Amino acid sequence: MDISGHRLVPLLAIPLALLMRAGVAASLDLGTARTFFPDATRVTPPDGDPPAATVLRDGTVSGYLFSTRAVVNSTGYSGKPLDVLVALGVDGRLRGARLLEQHEPILLIGVRPEAIESFVAQYRDVPVDRPVRLVRGRRRPGEIEAVAGATVSSLVIHEAILAAARAVATSRGILPAGRLDLARFAPLDYGTMRERGLLVRRVWREEDVRARLAALGGDLRMPGDPDSVFLELHLALATPALVGRNLLGDRLYDRLFAGLRAGDQLLFVGGRGRWSFKGTGWRRSGVFDRLRLVQGERSWLLRRAQHRRLDGLAAKGAPALRELALFTLPRESGFDPARPFRLQVRVDGVRSDGGTVSTWLALTWSPPAELLRPEPTATRPPAWADVWWARRFEVGLLLVALFVLTVILFQQDTIAADRRRHRRLRIGFAVFTLLVLGFWMRAQLSVVNVLTFAHALMTGFDWNFFLMEPAIFVLWSYVAVAMVFWGRGVYCGWLCPFGALQELVGVVARTLGMPQTPLPFGLHEGLRTLKFVVFLTLFAVSLGGMEAALELAEVEPFKTAVVLRFARPWPYVVYVLGILAVAAAVPRAFCRYLCPLGAAIALPARLRQFEWLKRRRACGAECRICEQRCPVGAIHPEGFIHPGECIYCLECQVNYRDDGLCPPLLRRRRRREARARARTRVVTTPPPSPSPP
Repeated sequence: MDISGHRLVPLLAIPLALLMRAGVAASLDLGTARTFFPDATRVTPPDGDPPAATVLRDGTVSGYLFSTRAVVNSTGYSGKPLDVLVALGVDGRLRGARLLEQHEPILLIGVRPEAIESFVAQYRDVPVDRPVRLVRGRRRPGEIEAVAGATVSSLVIHEAILAAARAVATSRGILPAGRLDLARFAPLDYGTMRERGLLVRRVWREEDVRARLAALGGDLRMPGDPDSVFLELHLALATPALVGRNLLGDRLYDRLFAGLRAGDQLLFVGGRGRWSFKGTGWRRSGVFDRLRLVQGERSWLLRRAQHRRLDGLAAKGAPALRELALFTLPRESGFDPARPFRLQVRVDGVRSDGGTVSTWLALTWSPPAELLRPEPTATRPPAWADVWWARRFEVGLLLVALFVLTVILFQQDTIAADRRRHRRLRIGFAVFTLLVLGFWMRAQLSVVNVLTFAHALMTGFDWNFFLMEPAIFVLWSYVAVAMVFWGRGVYCGWLCPFGALQELVGVVARTLGMPQTPLPFGLHEGLRTLKFVVFLTLFAVSLGGMEAALELAEVEPFKTAVVLRFARPWPYVVYVLGILAVAAAVPRAFCRYLCPLGAAIALPARLRQFEWLKRRRACGAECRICEQRCPVGAIHPEGFIHPGECIYCLECQVNYRDDGLCPPLLRRRRRREARARARTRVVTTPPPSPSPP
C-alpha cells in the first residue's frame, strides 16, 4: 500500500535504526525517499539480511534505504551509537545520506551543524565498488572532504556508510558476491570461531621442526627445549563480517573494509613461539620471504604494500599473540576466497657444512559451509574477466609489441640487409623486453608454467585457471603459434626478459673490451645436454608433488632477477649475479646450458613448418664464419642450424647478406669490381697514334 507523505511526517524525527531494531512493521515516509529518489512511488518495509527498505517506481526497484546501525552496528569514535540513513541506487552508486544519530563530542560541541550536513551531503553519486578516499582540505573527484577539525569522527561516519552500502549492495546482487557471504554477522568469541572453522590454529613443537630439518640433513641453528612451542600459527580470511568484524572489532573492520575495492580480500595471520613468521628481511626487501600463500597450483608472495599493522584482537577470549598481521589480497591477483588455501612459513636451519637448509610449515584454511552461498544459477562473467579488464593497458601494450615483433620476423630479409639497423633493433627490443615485459609487467615465462600445464592435462584441464594471468597467457599463446612458423627461438631470443638481461650484459662486456670465451664445439655439445637433464628431473619430481618441484625450480633465476627484481635473500641474488658474470664472458650461458624452460620448448622445436633462415652450399664446407659468430652456438660445424638451440637473433642472416664478410658474396663482389675496372681501362685508354708516312 502506498504511503502518503503528510500522514507520517512526525516519524521523520525517529531514527530509522530504532524502527529496524524494534522490528516495527512500519514503512518509511515517501517524502523522505523522494529526497533521494525523486521518481519514487512506493517504499516497502525494511526486510532481508541485512535489512533495507526497497524504493519502487511503478513496481520497478529504484534503490534501497537502510540504516548503518542496523546493517553494520555502527558506533562512533566515542563508543556510542552512530546511525546514518543511506540511499543506494541499483546502479551501485549512493544517492545520498542523512545523519540520524551521533554522540561525537567534537561534532556536538566544536562543529556547526551546517558543516556536518555539508559533509554527509557529499555522499551523492559515489560508487561503492571502489575505494573512496577521505581527505583533509580541498578534495578532488572521487574523494570526500572531512569535517575541518573532526577528521577522526568524519572517518568513522565515512567507514560506516561505505561498509553498510557494500553489505546491502552485495546481498541484493548489485555487487558481485561470489560464493562467499560477506554480510552475514553474529557475535562470536574466539573459541567459537575456532570450533566452527572460521579460524584455524596449529602448533609445531621444536622436536617436530628439528625432525623435519634432520630429514634434510640439517638442524636448528640454536636448538632449545624439544617440548617448547616453536611456532603457533593462527589463520583466517577476515573479509567476511562473521570473521573480520568479530576478530577486529566494528571500528577497525569498517575502516579496513572501506579502503578495499569490491573483490579485494583480507588475510589474518597471528603467531607466537620461538620462530617469527614475519622475520626482518621484509623491512629491507619489501617482501615477506618467510611467507607463501598457496591455492591449488598457484602461489603468491606477500609484500610490504599488502601489509597492514594490527595491534590487537577484539574477539573475546583471543589469545595473546606475539605477532599479528593483516594482508590485502587484490582482486586481480586471482585468489579465490571460496576455495581452500594454505599459508606456508619457511623455517631455516643449518647443515653440518655450515650451509642453509629450509623446510616449510603449512596451515590450511577452508571456508566453512556457513560462509558459502549456494552456487549461483544465473550466468556471471568469469573471475578472469575482471583481471583482464584491470590489466587492459598491459595486455594492449603487449599485443602491440607482439605485432611489431611479427612484422620484424616477416621482414627479416630487409632488416638483415643492414648490420647497423639490425644491431640497433636487437638492442632496442632487448631493452624493451627487460624493462617493460620484465620489470614492469613481470611477464616472465617459467618452467613452472610448463609443469602446471602438464598436471592440468592429467588431472582435469580448466582454462579459467590459466586465464588469471593475462600477460603470461598471451605470451604462451604467441609462443605456441610462433613455434609453427619460426621455432622456439622467438621467445628465447626476443621475448624472454632474463635472456634480454644476459644479452645486454654481453653487449656491455664487449663494449668495455672484456675477453670472450668461445667454447669448443665438443664441450658445447656436452654442456647443452644439462638443461634437458634439469628439465626432465623437474618433471619427474613434479609427478610426486608440485611443492618439491617448485623448490627445485629455483634453478631458474627468473623469479629473483625479474619477478622480484632482486628483492630476495642474498644467496639468491649472488646466484643470479654469478650467472650474469658468466654471461659477460660466455654469451647467454644460462640459456645454452641450464635453462629448463629452454629445454622444454626446444623439445617441440622441430614442429616448425617453414625454413626462413637461408644457408649456402659453402656454409660449413669452406666457411665457418656464422658458426663462430653465432652467440649461442646453434650452428653445427657442417653448416646446418640446430632448431632446438637457435634463438632467432638473425645474426647469421646479417652475415649471409654481408658481401664484405661472406666468402661467396665476397668473391662475387670482387669479380664485379674486376670487370668494372676492366671496362674502365678500355674506356680510358687512348687509341694509338697514326704512324708517319
